[in-house]
Amino acid sequence: MSGTADHTRRSGRPAHGEPILERAFKVLGAFANAGESLPLKTLASRAGLPKSTTSRIAAQLVGVGALERLENGEFVVGLQMLEIATLAPRGHGLRAAALPLMEDLHRVTRQHILLAVRDGHEAVLVERLSAHGAAAVKYRVGGRLPLDTTGIGIALLAYATEQVREDVLAKAASPDRVRQLMAMTRSEGVCAAAVPNPVDDGPATMSTVAAPILDSAGAALGAVSLVAPDDAGTQVASRIALRTASLAISRALETTAASARQATTDRRYAD
Repeated sequence: MSGTADHTRRSGRPAHGEPILERAFKVLGAFANAGESLPLKTLASRAGLPKSTTSRIAAQLVGVGALERLENGEFVVGLQMLEIATLAPRGHGLRAAALPLMEDLHRVTRQHILLAVRDGHEAVLVERLSAHGAAAVKYRVGGRLPLDTTGIGIALLAYATEQVREDVLAKAASPDRVRQLMAMTRSEGVCAAAVPNPVDDGPATMSTVAAPILDSAGAALGAVSLVAPDDAGTQVASRIALRTASLAISRALETTAASARQATTDRRYAD
C-alpha cells in the first residue's frame, strides 16, 4: 500500500481537502425543502463539490439509507435520517413536553405555532403547527432560522452567551432593534415584533410573539412562538398566552427531569 493510501486509511481523511464526513454532510445539507428531490447536478452545485465526488458520496449515503434514489435518478432524503433525527434528546424531549400546549395555542389562534432550539448562531425548528388557512410562511421542521430577524430567534438570543450575542449583533442589519427586543424578552418574558416574511406570495411582514422556555437555572432550553399575518401576534392576549405556555412547558420539563433523577436514584438503591 502506498504512503498516501496508508495515510488516508489511518486518518479517515482524504489526502487533499475535507474529511469525507464533512463532505457527506454538505450533500445532506443541500436539501432545503421538505420532500424535495434533486438531480445529481443540482446536488453537487448546492453542496459545492465536484459532480464525481457528489455521485460517489450520494451512492454511499443511499447504501446506508440516508438518501434514496428515485426511478428518474434524482435523490431524496431517506427514512434513516428521520429515524435518527427523532432520537435527538434536545428536540425530542422538548417537543414531547411542548406539543400539548402548542396544540392548545393552535386551536385558539388558528395560526402558526413554532418551537425551536438554538444551535450555535442559528435557531433550529423542532415543531410547527399551522392552520389550513394561515398565511404562507417559509418555516419547516428541521429548518434553520436566523437569531436576529425572527421573534423565536431573538427570544433564544436573549439567553445565549455573551459571545454569541456579540457575534450575531455584529452582523445584524438593525442591532439596536435586536437589543431592544432582547431587553423586552428578559423583562417581560416575551418578544413581540413585526418580522420579514421570505415567502414571495405571502404578506411582506408577519407579526410574532415568542417566549423563551427556561430551566430552573435561567438558561434557555428552547422557545415557542406565534406567527400571524396581522397584529394578532403582538396583542396583549397573545403575549399572555405565549408566556403562560412557555412557563407550563418549563414546569413539564422540570417534572420529567425530576422523575428521571428519582428513577435513577431508585435503581441505584435497588442495585
